[in-house]
Amino acid sequence: MKAKHGSKNKKQRWLAGALIVILAGTGTLEGCTSLPALDHRTVSSAVTDTGSTRLGKGVLGVSADHPGKTGLISLPSGRGAFAARSMLASAAERTLDVQYYMWHNDTTGKLLFAALRSAAARGVRVRLLLDDNNTTGMDQLLVALDSLPNMEVRLFNPFAMRRMRPLGYLTDFKRLNRRMHNKSFTADNQVTIVGGRNIGNEYFDAGSDILFVDLDVMAMGPVVREVSQDFDVYWNSKSAYPVKLLIKPDPDAHPLVALDKIATDPEAREYLDEVKNTPFVEKLADRSIKLEWASTQFVSDDPSKVLGEEKQSERMSLS
Repeated sequence: MKAKHGSKNKKQRWLAGALIVILAGTGTLEGCTSLPALDHRTVSSAVTDTGSTRLGKGVLGVSADHPGKTGLISLPSGRGAFAARSMLASAAERTLDVQYYMWHNDTTGKLLFAALRSAAARGVRVRLLLDDNNTTGMDQLLVALDSLPNMEVRLFNPFAMRRMRPLGYLTDFKRLNRRMHNKSFTADNQVTIVGGRNIGNEYFDAGSDILFVDLDVMAMGPVVREVSQDFDVYWNSKSAYPVKLLIKPDPDAHPLVALDKIATDPEAREYLDEVKNTPFVEKLADRSIKLEWASTQFVSDDPSKVLGEEKQSERMSLS
């Protein structure tokens, strides 16, 4: 049985190798198996002088009696978690740093894309970092968002072949099999949302047949600076590629039209009406939300792990 199993694996490897040779011979892989150079990519960092923003003043007002502590609000409800992100996008005055493993182009995904676009339009610097493993079909939308003033989109550990992504695993499996699962939504370097939720209907209880039971927390205080610093490390890492280096805009594509229409979409309107009636939004309106103040420890992997360049001491661990 072992010999038969080994023979099967050997045959599969042979077929995969033959497929690569055939595709290379037809030119399918030509010029598509390597990533562009990052020589001219800009380096940016979190804006720290945001204490005069509305969020900054609000955080100062509630944190004065809790020096060194982080204020936490749990977000167990999917709709409440969506409302919290939408609120931060609307409240931001200086910056929005947004990092996710998965962002679906569905109702809630479009609504939050539109929220980021609106923030950029009023002068907020928006940095959006997405893991490239789940962006299939969104290339033109992402490059269109990147072309907007004040908005920049980068893809983490991207696929060089945009149309035939599975083939990338045949030629570069070791790299592409390592993904970025970080999730954070940070406004003005003052308030952040971190936790288990990606962006999509199933995470926000938006009429999907599937609902993930997940948990986020909204945090304010010292830990927010640590989240922002970690975002910078990933944003400026060797694995974060500006979408304009990877994707050519299609002049016949108009992906932002869908974001223009999402506000009047019946399904979206119904969902937003439901969100307004959630306990979280009601507590926000009457300012009755209570924060838990606690000492926190921020833990994150170094992005160099994706390229196999990390040291043993740099791997995520709790001391």
